Amino acid sequence: MNPYILQLQNITYSYHSLTGEIPALSDISFDVKQGEFLAIVGPSGCGKSTLLSIIARLLSPEGGTIVFQNPNGSLEYPKTGYMLQHDHLLEWRTIFKNVTLGLEVTHQETVENITYANKLLSDYDLYKFKDKHPGELSGGMRQRAALIRTLVLNPDILLLDEPFSALDYQTRLSVSGDIGNIIRTTGKTAILITHDLSEAISLADRVIILSARPATVKKEVSIHLTKPDDTPLAARSAPEFHHYFNLLWKELSHEKKS
Repeated sequence: MNPYILQLQNITYSYHSLTGEIPALSDISFDVKQGEFLAIVGPSGCGKSTLLSIIARLLSPEGGTIVFQNPNGSLEYPKTGYMLQHDHLLEWRTIFKNVTLGLEVTHQETVENITYANKLLSDYDLYKFKDKHPGELSGGMRQRAALIRTLVLNPDILLLDEPFSALDYQTRLSVSGDIGNIIRTTGKTAILITHDLSEAISLADRVIILSARPATVKKEVSIHLTKPDDTPLAARSAPEFHHYFNLLWKELSHEKKS
């Protein structure tokens, strides 16, 4: 059985305008294993979000192919959930109505799916707030609600485009740990775009470093931390943490100078 849910092979992409062509991605190739948490880092403007949009099929690559292996064995593209920088909760809907919006739109409001939505709300301390509106919740609670809204559709792959960047540091640390645990507990495959090297190291099984635009895969780093639990603080206190941080920082710092 193919252990990879996605295999990107020589992906290229350029943006076109009246003033010319701007190459964004060049010959991008990497594999993503089923159940893996992958982080992608790189200089600002190198094309990280563009790459995520291609994986989500919001954009079509100009060159290269994406080979996929649906976990259920079918020939359909794996179900994909996309979590953006902002929660985009609808202020006039309750948290429960926000969480079940995707089910409503896709006509999947079955008893089983509604039960699953309530379970996720309960598991992640939001059930007692299900009848509240987004404006009554903290930033961290809103972001957990946004993740539950994505998970309730039972995607095979979660695409996370800097989902914690709008939060203050303390909340970001807490929520990133919560969401990392949720993803691991549910066994989902996740791809995270982030500028925060500490976040990438503490959450991911593997980190891919992209070069400046047009982006290429500069280096892949597998992460192995010795830690007593899965909390963000435990990850940041692991003896290997500083080695990985310095390695990623060196690669990115050199990229900025070149």
